[in-house]
Amino acid sequence: MRLTSRARDKKVHREASDAVTWFDREAALCEFQDARLGERFRTLLKQIGGDIGQSIPMVCQDWANTKAAYRFFSNERVSEADILSGHFKSTRERIAAAKGPVLVLHDTTEFTYQRERPDLIGMIKRIPKSNSRRLDGKPQTYTTCGILMHSSLAVTLEGLPLGLSAVKFWTRKKFRGVAALRREVNLTRIPIETKESIRWLENLKQSTELFDKPSQCIHIGDREADIYELFCAAQEVGTHFLVRTCVNRLAGDGDHTVATIMDEVEVKGLHRIEVRDSKGNPDQAVLEIRYRKIRILPPIGNQSRYPALTLTVIHADERGAPKNRKKIEWKLLTDLPVQSRGDAIEKLEWYSLRWKIEVFHKILKSGCRAEDSQLRTAQRLTNLISVFCIVSWRIFWMTMLNRSAPNASPEFALTKAEIQLLDRLVKDKNPTSTQRKTLSHYLIKIARLGGYLARANDPPPGNLIMWRGLSRFIDIATGAKL
Repeated sequence: MRLTSRARDKKVHREASDAVTWFDREAALCEFQDARLGERFRTLLKQIGGDIGQSIPMVCQDWANTKAAYRFFSNERVSEADILSGHFKSTRERIAAAKGPVLVLHDTTEFTYQRERPDLIGMIKRIPKSNSRRLDGKPQTYTTCGILMHSSLAVTLEGLPLGLSAVKFWTRKKFRGVAALRREVNLTRIPIETKESIRWLENLKQSTELFDKPSQCIHIGDREADIYELFCAAQEVGTHFLVRTCVNRLAGDGDHTVATIMDEVEVKGLHRIEVRDSKGNPDQAVLEIRYRKIRILPPIGNQSRYPALTLTVIHADERGAPKNRKKIEWKLLTDLPVQSRGDAIEKLEWYSLRWKIEVFHKILKSGCRAEDSQLRTAQRLTNLISVFCIVSWRIFWMTMLNRSAPNASPEFALTKAEIQLLDRLVKDKNPTSTQRKTLSHYLIKIARLGGYLARANDPPPGNLIMWRGLSRFIDIATGAKL
C-alpha cells in the first residue's frame, strides 16, 4: 500500500524525531563561533559518551578523527563555556519542568597530573614524599600540577540530578598553603574579589540565573561555603542557602557568639537516622535537634561593607558515643524559615543530599578517567573535562532516574529504536506478564548488560553498573544500526 504525501511526511518526521539522542539534545543549544566546531563537538560527545573511560585515540578509532579531536581541544576559539553552554540551557529546561524546590549542590574537586612541563598546566598542592624527612623531622613535600574545578549540580528533592548549573576551572602559578599566608596577612581583611573563594559567589549567581523563580533555588555547601559574602550575595539575588558552618561568628549586639547562644538553647526534639560505620555495616544514630533564629554580624574587618543578617542556626548532635565511626555533629546555617522540629529535620535531609555532588565527581574521575588524560596544557584539559562533565551527568541521571521516577514512560530517557533493541536483546524474566513496561523496566535491562543480576532482594543498580551497561549497550546499538 502506497503512503500519501502527508502520511509519508509524518513517517519521516517520526523517524527523524526518534533519531534524536541525548547527545543531540545536549549539543543542539551550544553556541560556537564556527558551526563546524559545533558539529565536531557533537561528534566528540557521541564518541566519548559511547565508549566511556577510553582514551581519545580509542574512541576516535582512526587518525583523522583523533587529529580532529586534538585540534578541537587545543583550538583557541573553544572554551569550557562554549562546550557547556548547551548543557546549561538543557538544565534550565529541566529545572523549569521540576515541581517544588530545587537544590543546587556546590563543591570543589581537583585533577592531578604528572607532566614533564608542569608549568603548562599549573600547580595545585603539595604532597608528602614517602619515607623522606627534613632535618627538623617534618616530611619533605613536592608540588604537583593540576586543575581545580568548582561545580554546581542541580538536583530535585528526590536526588535526581537535573544537570550542571555552573562550572569554574582555574589553575595556580604557584602553591602557597593557607598556614603560610596567615603568617603574612589577615585573610579576613582581604577582599573576597581577590580570593579563590569568589568562585562560590560566581557560581551562586550563575546558577540562580537559570531559575525563573530564584526563590525556588536552595544552594547547599559544606564548611568551605561558610562565607559571609556568600550569604549577602544570596540575599541580593533573592535565592536561599543552607550551608554547614565552621566559623563562630559574633551575634546579637556583638557581645555574644553563635556558640554561646546555641549552648543555651534547649533540645527541641530527637531524630533517628540510618547510618553505616567505618566497616560499612548498618547502624542507627539518634540526633538531638536544636534551632534558633539569630542576628549574625559580619566579620569585624567588613562590618562597614556588609549588613547584619538574621539567620537560623540548626544543631544536630548525636546522643552518646558511637563505635567504629565518628560522632555526628552538624551545625547548619540557613535563611530558610525553621519554625518546628519537622522544619529542622527537613533541612537536615536536604543537606544530606550534598554528598551526591561527590558521587558526580567520582564518576568524573573513576568512570570517565579524567585524570588519565595525556593532554599537555590546562586549556586542552579543561575542554576535555567539560565534555566529561556532560557524560558523567548522563550516567548519574540514568542511575537516579531508576530510583526517583521508576514508573515513568520509557520514552522519557530512551528512543523507540533503543526500546525495541532492548526488548530483543535482553529477554524479560516474566515474558507472560501483562503489566505496562515502565522506564525502570528498561533501565534494569541496561544494568543487566553491565552485570546486574536483578534478583528480588538486590538493591537498585549503582553508577558503576549503569556505566558498564550503557557502554556495552551503545556498542551493540551502533552495530545494530550498521
